[in-house]
Formats: sequence, structure tokens, C-alpha cells
Amino acid sequence: MWTGSGKSFWSDASRNIMKKEEQLILAQAEDKIEQSRTRGYITWTPFLDSHQQSVLRKALAREDTGVSLEFYGGYDDAERVILACVPPYLQLEEAESLTVLRVSRVKSGGKPLTHRDYLGSLTGLGIRREMTGDILVREDGADIIVLRDIAEFILNNYNKAGKTELSVEQKSIGELIVPPVRSVTVHTTVASLRLDNILSSGFGISRTKAGAAVRAGLVSVNHTEAEKPDMNVGEGDLVTMRKSGRIRVTQVGGRSRKDRVYVTLEKYGR
Repeated sequence: MWTGSGKSFWSDASRNIMKKEEQLILAQAEDKIEQSRTRGYITWTPFLDSHQQSVLRKALAREDTGVSLEFYGGYDDAERVILACVPPYLQLEEAESLTVLRVSRVKSGGKPLTHRDYLGSLTGLGIRREMTGDILVREDGADIIVLRDIAEFILNNYNKAGKTELSVEQKSIGELIVPPVRSVTVHTTVASLRLDNILSSGFGISRTKAGAAVRAGLVSVNHTEAEKPDMNVGEGDLVTMRKSGRIRVTQVGGRSRKDRVYVTLEKYGR
């Protein structure tokens, strides 16, 4: 329980088993929560990757911090998000934490730019990954979600990705262009609703590879990193495997004559 004493609400025992990077993320979040609680304004962390989000979700799940905690990336299902700390009498919409930089090619034609091209050129400007959120690529350019603090620097300095000249303009988060999500429906049966079975059927890999991905920290269920391949998933759960995509268990049916479970999976990609 958060007591307001200024002390950490994560136990020493918990911290001892965490990696240094995870301890840094926790300490950073703790500082933002304390600022929001004591000073009464909305605060936020830098952008978090899936592992960092999972660390905070697990640590904060049972804590009463005195403020509302919201993971927010600018649109539904954003992969990279900030943790916003919102006092009880405010709304997240009142904070201008994120903005959109719309990047377009100056000249048409040429090889299409990829996510890697945009990210690499931003990194070349000295911009840390934690300052930028999702990069939503289109044929004619991309919308890049960034912390508002860094927007002006990018506007003034970002004009090229590789040899391709770019123009950049700032947009509000409400003007974000989200490319349509492609999905494939898979009707199949599984021996049980174990996570490794769902991964195997959804991504077309062996259960051995699915289990190895879980143990390597590459898989999350409902945005929280999975720890065991044999954990059960249920109808409505969102399963994400890093660099492979996302699967939602949209329906769990009855059993086949061979005692297997009928499931319907929706596999997402862009």
C-alpha cells in the first residue's frame, strides 16, 4: 500500500531480484507517481517497450498509489506507451504529453521507406528510443508519435532518411493516421488452452519453439509478460509474440471427438 511517506512501495526483496534496468524503470515510475500525488499535476514516463510495460504492470497491479495510472500510446493497441500518472480530479486528455510528426517524402518515387529507415535516421540525430513511440508507416510517409518535449528539435533537424529528403509537420494526437490492421481468422483445435498450444497454432510454429519464446521473455498475455508456457489463456485474451505479431482468442468452443478444444484465433498484422 502506498503510504505517502516518500518511501518506495516496492519491497527490498523485490528489488534484489530485479535487473538493474528494471530497477531504473521502477524508480523512474515511482518518482513520477510521487510528483503527481504530492503536486497535483499529470506526469508521465518516457516511452516503454513491451518488457518495461510488463515490469510496471506487475509491480503496480496491487498498489494503491493515490493517482490513476494509465498506459497510453496515442491510439488503441499502441505497442510503445507512456505511463501517465493522473490525479483524481484531472483527466488524461488535459495533458499534452504526446504529439504527432507527419513525415512525407519531398519527391515521389524511389524505394519505399521502412520503419527501420525512419527509426535509424532519428537515432542518427541523437534521439533516444525512449523519446519516440510507434512509427506508423504509409506508402507516402509516416506518422511518428513523440513526446511533445522533443517535437520542436525534430521539426528543426529531421529532413532526411538515408538519401531520401523529407518534410515534417506537427499534428495533434487526434489527427494521427493509423494504417488499417490486416487480420486472418484461424479456426483450429488445440489439445488444451495452454499458452504454448495457442502460440503453436496461431503462429504455425512447434510447441518447443513456442515454449522457448515464452522462456526468453518474448511473449505477453494482455500486455503482461508471460512466465510459463503452460499458463492457460481464455476467450478474449490478447497474446503477443515479439517480432511475430498478435493473436486474440476470439472464441472457445466445445470439444472434438478426439477431445481437443475448438478455438477461433484472430491474427493481426499491418
